[in-house]
Amino acid sequence: MRNLKFWLAALFLSASIFIQAQEKKTYKVHTVAFYNLENLFDTENDPEKNDEASPIMEMKGDVEAVYKKKVSNMARVIADIGKDITNNSPVILGVSEVENRKVMEDVANDPQLIDKDYGIVHYDSPDRRGIDVGLYYQKGLFTPLNTSTHELLIYDDNTRDRIYTRDQLLVSGKLEDELIHIIVNHWPSRRGGEARSRPTRVAAAKLNKKIIDSLQTIDPYAKIFIMGDLNDDPTNASVKEVLNAKREKEDVEFKGIYNPMENFFKKGLGSNAYRDSWSLFDQIMVTQPLIEKDYSSFRLYKAGIFNKNYLITKRGRWKGYPFRSFADGGFTDGFSDHFPTYVVLIKEVN
Repeated sequence: MRNLKFWLAALFLSASIFIQAQEKKTYKVHTVAFYNLENLFDTENDPEKNDEASPIMEMKGDVEAVYKKKVSNMARVIADIGKDITNNSPVILGVSEVENRKVMEDVANDPQLIDKDYGIVHYDSPDRRGIDVGLYYQKGLFTPLNTSTHELLIYDDNTRDRIYTRDQLLVSGKLEDELIHIIVNHWPSRRGGEARSRPTRVAAAKLNKKIIDSLQTIDPYAKIFIMGDLNDDPTNASVKEVLNAKREKEDVEFKGIYNPMENFFKKGLGSNAYRDSWSLFDQIMVTQPLIEKDYSSFRLYKAGIFNKNYLITKRGRWKGYPFRSFADGGFTDGFSDHFPTYVVLIKEVN
């Protein structure tokens, strides 16, 4: 009888191990990110732009050496985003504050990134400072099918003169075999104060909503990423009222938008700082199909602010702030006045 009990116990243990082994799942994992590259300008004067007012063009000395180091620093960060989770750099990365396609190419061709074989999507914007948004993608994992740039038409309330700002970039394509859409933004600044400039960002959000609605008219289940430096926090009207982005997944309805960044902001975390106050202007939001619980296709696994120690200022008046590249008329050998933000996608493969 004792032997029979032993045999039954051993059989039960073996069956449990087999079931656990059968239930073990494997996932594909990718990072999608956004990074404000803080005044990534080249050293050549473009007569069509106000690029001579950029920090690097206003410097004295060996600006070529500064430019090369700035490019290298940007590549270092991009190579590192999500690497501890996916063992890879971002499969897709939206960027802002880039002067032109050339500077994006220089970053992609840096030795720290060259093996990623990044493709580039870029259009020139009418921004007075000469800065644009753009998109990097790993050619082996993402295939663009359609790209377009969307002009934001806004005007000064007093003079009725047009305010020239960044266009919004839409890229649709296949992440492996799944269709996704990415909207890259750099909304108007808070120059003149938050309240006075608020209508410009509300207008930017309305343009975003128009793009989103057009995509969802074609496919109500469209997987859309809304990313960028919004110059607004997750709780501002542009995000909460115009986009109607939700803080909690369970509150997101069909065709709705989930903003994982709002919980970070509520905890006092941010991506940029000003006058000892943190903001979370750099956001990534997703539409409802990306938060469903069925992992047979790519879904949102987690989000984060990429704020590793080397990206933080260690001393001086900006101690604790993002370690910016330019300050007091010189190059600091830093990175950006914004931290990158990211989301991690997972998909069950067996």
